[in-house]
Amino acid sequence: MDKKLLDILVCPICKGKLLYKKKAKELICPVDRLAFPIRDSIPVMLEEEARALAADEEVSS
Repeated sequence: MDKKLLDILVCPICKGKLLYKKKAKELICPVDRLAFPIRDSIPVMLEEEARALAADEEVSS
């Protein structure tokens, strides 16, 4: 994931900062506890495509 792109992307719901999970190929919003997928190197920033994080799932980068 391009560092410059990561610096400008925000959560589409709360406009908060996102964390990049390289292994999972996801962008995580710790505030809303959502994981946005990255498909073919393109972040899919749609609420309906995001998955809710499990209560015990770690959010830190």
